[in-house]
Amino acid sequence: MSEHTAPADSLVLYGQTFQSRLLLGTSRYPSPPVLEAAVARAQPAMVTAALRRPGRNAAEVAETGASFWELLRKLNVPVLPNTAGCMTIQEAVTTAQMAREVFDTPWIKLELIGDDYTLQPDTLNLVEAASILIKDGFQVLPYCTEDLVLCQRLVDVGCQAVMPWAAPIGTGRGPANPYAMQTLRERLNVPLIVDAGLGRPSHACQVMEWGFDGVLLNCRGLVRRPRAHCRRFCRCHASRARRLPGRRHGRANRRPTQHACFGHTVLAPCLIPTFKPWRTASSATTAPPLV
Repeated sequence: MSEHTAPADSLVLYGQTFQSRLLLGTSRYPSPPVLEAAVARAQPAMVTAALRRPGRNAAEVAETGASFWELLRKLNVPVLPNTAGCMTIQEAVTTAQMAREVFDTPWIKLELIGDDYTLQPDTLNLVEAASILIKDGFQVLPYCTEDLVLCQRLVDVGCQAVMPWAAPIGTGRGPANPYAMQTLRERLNVPLIVDAGLGRPSHACQVMEWGFDGVLLNCRGLVRRPRAHCRRFCRCHASRARRLPGRRHGRANRRPTQHACFGHTVLAPCLIPTFKPWRTASSATTAPPLV
């Protein structure tokens, strides 16, 4: 991570430059050595970490958390704390503030869950939560859907990057709404990192080719075979080359023009038909002059 001048086509988030466009999740790995091997292979820009609250086995949770924290420090990769599992604005804000103290970082991946079964974001309260954290000095990366209006509102309140999903978490089905995602990329001028729904390297290649700036991975295949899958996903950087300047790309949509509004009076002059009858009422009753 660097704050100096960014090389060409580097990932820049909140003014900081990252050498990789891959963010890596840290949950569901079978063991710490497997996680360590995956991170070593992927060399991600950041790794995510959730702040867990002690339950019944507080001592066990504390011991596990301490060992996990030592592992994160050993990996020497920037940590992106998240607010996983938070269902209310206050819970998300409190968790973010605790994470800032624990991990000593202003970065936060804002997750505000609206449905605990599909883990779909709470789109009605996400913008307000993001606004509160931005004003509190956080560098917020909000997890959201591919809804254009929602993402625009997040940018309006100060988010300098957005993390839309490709599909619901855990499905691994790839981009479920390609049209919406391409429209999102076309309309927003901030970094977009695909957060969920990517189950195959080809899915990551597809969104990178559309011009998305990065991907966050924590899929089942990556957990089962971390080295092989990290190697394949890392090759997705090449797909962005197809989106660089100098190449032509079809637009996801076209802005409607007045020429298309045939149901209204606003028509382009060239589309208004001009009738030139060869015979008028006057010519029908008046004989042509004799020569």
